[in-house]
Amino acid sequence: MTKPVLLTVDDDPGVSRAVARDLRRRYGEGHRVVRASSGKEALDALKELKLRGEQVAAMLADYRMPEMNGIEFLEQAMDLFPRARRALLTAYADTDAAIQAINLVDVDHYLLKPWDPPEEKLYPVVDALIETWRAAGETAVDEIKIVGHRWSAPTFAARDFLARNAVPYRYYSIDEPEGRRLLDAAAADPAEIPVVITTDGRPLLAPSDAEIAAAVGLTVDPATDFYDLIVVGGGPAGLGSAVYGASEGLRTVLVERQAAGGQAGQSSRIENYLGFPDGVSGAQLTDRARRQAVKFGAEMLTARDVVALEVHGSARVVRFGDGSRIAAHAVILATGVSYRSLAAPGCHELTGRGVYYGSANTEAPECAGTDVYIVGGANSAGQAAVFFSKHARSVTLVVRGESLHTSMSHYLIQQLEAIANVHVRTRTTVGQACGDDHLESIRLDHADGTTEFVDTGHLFVFIGALPRTDWLDGVVRRDERGFVWTGPDLLTDGRRPSGWTLDRDPFYLESSVPGVFVAGDVRAQSVKRVASAVGEGAMAVTLVHRYLEEQ
Repeated sequence: MTKPVLLTVDDDPGVSRAVARDLRRRYGEGHRVVRASSGKEALDALKELKLRGEQVAAMLADYRMPEMNGIEFLEQAMDLFPRARRALLTAYADTDAAIQAINLVDVDHYLLKPWDPPEEKLYPVVDALIETWRAAGETAVDEIKIVGHRWSAPTFAARDFLARNAVPYRYYSIDEPEGRRLLDAAAADPAEIPVVITTDGRPLLAPSDAEIAAAVGLTVDPATDFYDLIVVGGGPAGLGSAVYGASEGLRTVLVERQAAGGQAGQSSRIENYLGFPDGVSGAQLTDRARRQAVKFGAEMLTARDVVALEVHGSARVVRFGDGSRIAAHAVILATGVSYRSLAAPGCHELTGRGVYYGSANTEAPECAGTDVYIVGGANSAGQAAVFFSKHARSVTLVVRGESLHTSMSHYLIQQLEAIANVHVRTRTTVGQACGDDHLESIRLDHADGTTEFVDTGHLFVFIGALPRTDWLDGVVRRDERGFVWTGPDLLTDGRRPSGWTLDRDPFYLESSVPGVFVAGDVRAQSVKRVASAVGEGAMAVTLVHRYLEEQ
């Protein structure tokens, strides 16, 4: 196994030599130090390292470099080595730029030059970078391979699952020689794609999400059968509950069906979340929350589908799709919502083959030089339009309403108006998706009765959301759309809900079943915002403590 790389980038030859010298003196035995004199040279070095399958533990980049500054370099370097830790080298006058970089490219640290003595000012920072990188488990999943086809819906689903769980992988198409060689080595038929090849060379043919999760080291089985608190759903509300539950001493397990972050985790950029003036990607925000929950001792189960909630005396039991179950004193439902399906003919058949729900960021490279269409007029659609405008030739928002102003935040509308290759088609719907093995065109239906066909291979859908609560039918009270009622909304003329067994009214976030709480978008009458979901997750834990004190 080759040594992990420490990369340093500085256009000042004297500083560059000094950084490399100090790093080799302390870390040379266990790491390989690579230095570059420009952002372009460093990116070329990173590409070569990527092709050779080497690992990069940390990158230290000078801020003030010609042609490409340190922030611009790190932003591109993250695409090559997303798990490598990042530090910015700045002069004292660049402190504001360093703080900006922490928000913009998720920089871990900034180092003020000069850093003499390195034992006090350099090595503690690099120690922290290396420790964080090791804790992320880069080595265990570095050589995951996926063999599939661009227009295979199962292949897209597998790639999306790994990407949303921040698991690095390398993709090989069966249309390319290396992909065919891997397919032959796995003794697989093209009909059995995707083929996922684990780090120990074991091929999985057309695996389920749970099989992939287990193979790449994600936790799928609970450590015990009884907890203080079960959190169902890993979006902002669920992660907030897990952080506060575990940090306050409750034995907490979070159960997620696909990947931590939920819809928020798919957002290309969240710009109105408190504390991030330059915005933050949903993936970065939720990954930080996930790591924070794990740090406090929360257990995270991935790719587990919850199919039932049962009440057995004081225990609240969650049953999984495979028949297994876990129980706890209390449960927080934070399952969020899912994008509604587009009912136009052809959309169902072409889902995952040109029609996608959510941002599907793994498709961004395929959009280069193409015309992309996005259906929806709310913030999630607008954020996707901003993101894909950096890749596609053009991005068109298809909006049913008269304008964006009734459904989208003002700041986002202003951003879209300033992007030359983003266009908005109001009073328009998608009437049909056309194509054989993949999407080739869509029919646009206008409010005046006219229609037109436009060529496109990428349609991203954001048309509202519905809760995933059918599995709660007959257990907790829900409204006509499936959202769960809580607290005062459960009272009818001052009367408590039928079956209520306690001598008090339900707490504010408590469902019609004592000890079962609800947080985030799945709650009836909730505010559909990331900040409010996190707040409800924290508040639900406080109410769990009050409930447990009664037992």
